[in-house]
Amino acid sequence: MLLGGVILLTSFAYLGILFAIAYWGDKRADAGRSIIANPTIYALSMAVYATSWTFYGSVGRAAVSGVGFLPIYLGPTLMAALWWLVLRKMIRISKVHRITSIADFIAARYGKSALLGGLVTVIAVIGIIPYIALQLKAVSSSFVILLQYPEVVMPPKGHAVALLQDTALYVALLLAAFTLLFGTRHLEATERHEGMVAAIAFESLVKLLAFLAVGVFVTFGLYNGFGDLFAHAAALPKLNEILTLGGPAGTYGSWASLVFLSMLSILFLPRQFQISVVENVNEDHVAKAIWLFPVYLLAINVFVLPITFAGLLQFAPGQVDADTFVLTLPMAHRQEALALFVFIGGLSAATGMVIVETIALSTMICNDLVMPVLLRWRALALAERRDLTGLLLGIRRGAIVALLMLGYLYYRAAGEAYALVSIGLVSFAAVAQFAPAMLGGMYWKQGTRRGALVGLSLGFAVWAYTLLLPSFAKSAWLPISFIREGPFGIALLKPLALFGLTGLDDISHAMFWSMLANVGGYVAVSLAGTQGLRERAQAVLFVDVFSRNEVPFPSSSTPRGGRAGSSPAPGAVGMAVARSAPWRGSASVQEVRQLLARFLGSARTDEALADYAKVGGLASIDRIVPDAELLRFVENLLAGAIGASSARVMLASVVKEEPLGMDEVLNILDEASQLIAYSHQLEQKSRELEAATAELRAANARLQELDRLKDDFISTVTHELRTPLTSIRALSELLQADPAMAEARRTQFVSIIVKESERLTRLINQVLDLAKLESGGAEWHPADVDVKGLIEEAVSATGALLRENAVALALALPDDAPPVRADRDRLMQVMLNLISNAVKFCDREAGRIGITLKVLPGALQVDVSDNGAGIAGADQDLIFEKFRQVGDPLTGKPQGTGLGLPISRQIVEHFGGKLWVESQPGQGATFSFTLPLR
Repeated sequence: MLLGGVILLTSFAYLGILFAIAYWGDKRADAGRSIIANPTIYALSMAVYATSWTFYGSVGRAAVSGVGFLPIYLGPTLMAALWWLVLRKMIRISKVHRITSIADFIAARYGKSALLGGLVTVIAVIGIIPYIALQLKAVSSSFVILLQYPEVVMPPKGHAVALLQDTALYVALLLAAFTLLFGTRHLEATERHEGMVAAIAFESLVKLLAFLAVGVFVTFGLYNGFGDLFAHAAALPKLNEILTLGGPAGTYGSWASLVFLSMLSILFLPRQFQISVVENVNEDHVAKAIWLFPVYLLAINVFVLPITFAGLLQFAPGQVDADTFVLTLPMAHRQEALALFVFIGGLSAATGMVIVETIALSTMICNDLVMPVLLRWRALALAERRDLTGLLLGIRRGAIVALLMLGYLYYRAAGEAYALVSIGLVSFAAVAQFAPAMLGGMYWKQGTRRGALVGLSLGFAVWAYTLLLPSFAKSAWLPISFIREGPFGIALLKPLALFGLTGLDDISHAMFWSMLANVGGYVAVSLAGTQGLRERAQAVLFVDVFSRNEVPFPSSSTPRGGRAGSSPAPGAVGMAVARSAPWRGSASVQEVRQLLARFLGSARTDEALADYAKVGGLASIDRIVPDAELLRFVENLLAGAIGASSARVMLASVVKEEPLGMDEVLNILDEASQLIAYSHQLEQKSRELEAATAELRAANARLQELDRLKDDFISTVTHELRTPLTSIRALSELLQADPAMAEARRTQFVSIIVKESERLTRLINQVLDLAKLESGGAEWHPADVDVKGLIEEAVSATGALLRENAVALALALPDDAPPVRADRDRLMQVMLNLISNAVKFCDREAGRIGITLKVLPGALQVDVSDNGAGIAGADQDLIFEKFRQVGDPLTGKPQGTGLGLPISRQIVEHFGGKLWVESQPGQGATFSFTLPLR
């Protein structure tokens, strides 16, 4: 029997292990030996996506909708394929601009708007509260169920539990305390929580192993494998229906909407942004996460259907909540250790989500809600405080506790109205509203602050009306007539059938209307409005972050397991931004340092400024010049602690800016536009220079090749001249030295001398002929040529050569072929050269060549093929180069002068044709040429 003390002791022991891992990770990071600078750890930490609704709720959804649980995992898998394009750009933008959260990202993109950041924070908090309630429900329910071991008893539904007896309250308080220990020990939000990330990666392994353990137990312990389990499941009522898209699993439209929704959620859930963007050490780690994260999702879903079927077979309908099958199956079979391991796995899934989610949301609340209000309403009180780090940490800690309590209140108010996965989908639909403003801001320069405000407001309002309020109506906090009849009895306003749209499930219906309102408002208002100067500057910085090749400024957080970045040299666009957007006025380095110290502490401030001086090549902080680049650096550094919009307000308090007149504004705008235009001209000139350089390189390579060919020519011709001359000289000397030489011997020597002389004459004639062809001095006698008759004549002229070499000839000539305009003698020269070349390289045992004449549209084509050894691909073009020898494929020794083919190509090309060869080693060669019809 599992006593409550044993369960609590095991839970606290596990949480202690997590804290030890986190503590160890932070210590190693402080020592400069990061444990998360590893792509595998990064990919595992991203599995914080799999929370209680994965661990418990996937089985519950499968019990109702069969394969309907799959879209929630197909979406992230599909989005992972786009991470190198989307997530990597998001990471680069966030590192360059010291962005701390989704709210900060959107606010910074649209002119560092505090109003926009606050709106995003409100949407995120309200949207994620149901998700936090889901974790509380899962842990609380599993704890209550496990307390009844070995009996399987479900907690009573609809029964009000006294506040102090509610397990969920204590779970919320415990998770709040644990999160405070994990995530608020440092102030700077852009500083990586390396220990936390390591603990999250460890939790990902624990929940995966726990789920796989249950799956293996059910599939191979209770049954004899998948086949046996599915055979038993065949007796389940409506099995085919729940495994079909048209059944409870949902329509194709439902699947498409869930896939789309989960694709957006993997990017825009605050915890996913925190882990995948803010906590990222190296953007190259995304490459491994692209495949490892989908593998993780596949592994944790392999046993969903087996566990579902086993639970449906084990328990009577309505006896056990399907969300708890993962836990109740081991309990029903007296697997005490396994049941406890499953509880720890569920606790791990819940704690991972709560820790990261509340840290991300607390940062948003502090930076984008509380601080902007304090900076505007309590400026004097803040000005009197020298150190604000304690205040900021207090705000974030209070926000974490408040978030957990709000999650608990939602659980009390509406937690019974939805299953686990359904609660998660409500939150998914909320964070999906960030997609137009974020993706549009990353890829569309024309997006405006007003457009983002209108789009987010409309989308969030529709989400709340179609999903959030119905959840309260289902829990009796609002009249049920609100759903069934619509407000004030107006049927067109029914939240689950808005404007008469029916046939969709609740999530698909809400996604359709909310995204229509969101995207429509964002695009329409952006196109109709104009951007301010700061908006335009930020648009360029975000959209062109890769083309500008910006890297992060050095910061006090970089030594913690990472390499310090470097400040980019401002180009034309950068200077335009620096002059037109950030600051006009003056501030001393001492004032800037005091400002930073109030939020970061003196030690971190001095470290950051020392890094800045080092990057700028300065000997010390005292050498720093308080220019626009310094102010931009300080603003980015402050943004890591209090957010982009608040950072600008605080920096403005020490920068003595002068008011701008209209003429000055117009001058600045003109200067900025000129600089940006000049930058574009420089980029164009740079591209032209690169193209010209490439052409010069190609020309240089060609000159080198021609120089090599010249050397080959000299070497070849010298060799060809030397060989016959040497033979003639040697034989002549022998004839002169021996007047009494036998007549037969003398006749043999004279025959050799004649052949060598002919060879020498042929070489000289070919060299002269080629020189005339290239110089344009050759004589041409164009006339109408009957190519068919010419081929027959060439075959007749080479008949003796064919018989001597025992080569078979196959002709394929049409009955009639139109004439071409060419020099008949030159064309005969080409045919004779190709035929003799084919005979020379035929198979020595059974030589065979073929000659084909084809009539093409507008041209004639002649093919001369042989069955020899063929020509390697790399040599097929070289054999047409001038002075290149054609080697014997059997002996490898050169034969002939090697000038026949280049001459033939010159002749064919003179008459507008083309000569080429096609061959494969061992399969012969086919030389072809075309000539245009007259």
